[in-house]
Amino acid sequence: MVSKGPVLRLLTAINRRRMKLLMGLAFVAYVASVWGNFVNMRSLQENGDQKVESKIEEAVAPLREKIKDLEKRKRNVEHWIGHENFELINHDVVEPLYIEVDQIYHLASPASPPNYMYNPIKTLKTNTIGTLNMLGLAKRVGARLLLASTSEVYGDPEVHPQNEDYWGHVNPIGPRACYDEGKRVAETMCYAYMKQEGVEVRVARIFNTFGPRMHMNDGRVVSNFILQALQGEPLTVYGPGTQTRAFQYVSDLVNGLVALMNSNVSSPVNLGNPEEHTILEFAQLIKKLVGSGSEIQFLSEAQDDPQKRKPDIRKAKLLLGWEPVVPLEEGLNKAIHYFRKELEYQANNQYIPKPKPARMKKGRTRHN
Repeated sequence: MVSKGPVLRLLTAINRRRMKLLMGLAFVAYVASVWGNFVNMRSLQENGDQKVESKIEEAVAPLREKIKDLEKRKRNVEHWIGHENFELINHDVVEPLYIEVDQIYHLASPASPPNYMYNPIKTLKTNTIGTLNMLGLAKRVGARLLLASTSEVYGDPEVHPQNEDYWGHVNPIGPRACYDEGKRVAETMCYAYMKQEGVEVRVARIFNTFGPRMHMNDGRVVSNFILQALQGEPLTVYGPGTQTRAFQYVSDLVNGLVALMNSNVSSPVNLGNPEEHTILEFAQLIKKLVGSGSEIQFLSEAQDDPQKRKPDIRKAKLLLGWEPVVPLEEGLNKAIHYFRKELEYQANNQYIPKPKPARMKKGRTRHN
């Protein structure tokens, strides 16, 4: 037999050499890494601290904007704080809610294209899971639910004006689909719960609405034009400006929602102003009312932007006795007055809002 002693000593010596070599390589790699970081830091310093500051600002800016938005939302309801019939609950409808109620106005969802396109998955969750949760709540407590649907269920319509019997013309995979199809599914859910579970539902298809307390930089036509006109910036029109919209004042909408909730009408009802204007006409009107010298700037047309939009409100007139009563210019003057006051408030707080362009949330790069 061969003695194991010399063999073990030989293996031990080899292992020691390997360990020393590995430790040496690790030390060299560590030094290289430290040196690389040092060189990078030197490079950053040589290029100036502005790049670092700009990166920090880029990361912090969205958070600062969200904080300002939250502050603004709180100010929108602060005059109700302390009222015996008012309670504010901060809750995400994507999570179940357990409260006792008689009526549910389900208005939860981002509604402007820049906002719902920014996080399409959250938009879908709000309009699907959120609607299921609200319907579940209505079923548990025997409440009536009103869904705030939208004229977007009609898509880029081939029927004009749009009545409630029209099924729509929607691109299911376009950039607006998260909102359009989310609301269409929400309507389907409402009627499934009505038929299967006996839940009382009301569905309002809301057309463009504006007024005081709306977000100044939410990216919709009214807020964009008023803000740009007040700040002396170009009024940005996407496409040729020949596409049409119909705008109603917020108090008219509220009256319509209350009338619908307390009616016996369970089928969808359009709530909107049938007075139709082109986007270009609307830009010119706001310029005149503000007294602004701003130019009108034409940008490339947004994808799937509806070319025609006008509600047929005969059903609301007949069954609810409802129609808009606030003239367009009167409503716009009230909104412009509110925006002026808001700009003064924001300037005193060192925050100048800017119209929000359509944007997409960054995602992973996919290769097909």
